[in-house]
Amino acid sequence: MLSLAMFEPDIPQNTGSMIRLCACMDTPLHIIEPCGFPLNNKLLHRAAMDYIDHVRLQRHISWQHFLDYKQIQKPSRLLLLSTHASSMYTEFSYQPGDILLLGRESAGVPDYVRDAADARLRIPVQSGVRSLNIVQAASMVLGEALRQTGSFVCAQVT
Repeated sequence: MLSLAMFEPDIPQNTGSMIRLCACMDTPLHIIEPCGFPLNNKLLHRAAMDYIDHVRLQRHISWQHFLDYKQIQKPSRLLLLSTHASSMYTEFSYQPGDILLLGRESAGVPDYVRDAADARLRIPVQSGVRSLNIVQAASMVLGEALRQTGSFVCAQVT
């Protein structure tokens, strides 16, 4: 099953929105601490609304604990979304066990995290702008990965 991971997030509203995305897409979310805010933050809960009750949320107290968890659970590929990557996210072949990793909103990821990634993927953006919001980027790449793996949640329309 595809999942998302946030490395040391520092904006509570983005984390809340990521919780909502993962709940709606039936995608587990890993939060790799330390966060730049307490996880009981009002802004996080305001953005997550009641979706926090519908997400499979796994907290990891450090990068090393996340790597240990990943290895024990099932070795899977770690795919880093990065503005510095050369591979386009639409040209990558996703697998059901992949973990899409997003860095801190303010600083991305340190070299040791970048080096641990099995692949680094980017979303092309207009020249002269820095990047998309982290949740927008996650939505785009997760949508493509779910499409490729046939893993979209099928809801009944009544």
